[in-house]
Amino acid sequence: MTNTPTPRQLPLDLGHEPGYSRDDLIVSASNMAAADMVDRWPSWISPVVVLAGPTGSGKTHLAAVWKAESDATVIDARNVGSASGENGPFLIDDIGDGPIDEAGLFHLINSVRQSGSSLLMTSRKWPANWPVTLPDLASRLKAATTVEIGEPDDMLLSGVLYKLFADRQIAVDPNVIGFLVSHIERSLSTANRVVERLDRAALEKKSKITRALAASVVTAIDEGQAAFDL
Repeated sequence: MTNTPTPRQLPLDLGHEPGYSRDDLIVSASNMAAADMVDRWPSWISPVVVLAGPTGSGKTHLAAVWKAESDATVIDARNVGSASGENGPFLIDDIGDGPIDEAGLFHLINSVRQSGSSLLMTSRKWPANWPVTLPDLASRLKAATTVEIGEPDDMLLSGVLYKLFADRQIAVDPNVIGFLVSHIERSLSTANRVVERLDRAALEKKSKITRALAASVVTAIDEGQAAFDL
């Protein structure tokens, strides 16, 4: 007698995108100063603000919150001059790693300062470490307000995981959350990826999300597997 393998249920991709509204923002010690800065706009002491923090620390979420509040124009760091003639506020997300339109950024900062507008930039590096060779621009960046965002701490990572599961209408035991906080990369993007993989795995197995399932998914992600047998 031939054993026929039980077919696996293939979950539908329902397109669960993380929310980037202010209500979706979870604040802890690691991002409190940055969140406070975003909330205090337009009453900024400096018209130019930089949010600096590692990959996955939530810079893009904070930038999205500010953009929604300020109705800012988004600018590419490599072509800042394209914003000439535009009214602020302005947002440059993820600047400092690649080429920068230095002359364009210098003129934009001057324009923002003169018009009383605002410019928010996010970066993985502090401005002093950006590939800037124009002395006048370096001087302008030194005058900017730079707010550091740390890696997500336990409180922030736990809160994000609970919310990501709740967005998918999944109730998860605290011991599963505790395991994930202790074992995944401290990155909000990784948290989103892990929750998505766990949701899919649970649907395939028609089971709850348990600590054992979480361990299997985390191991598979660590080993770089696109798919895994459970």
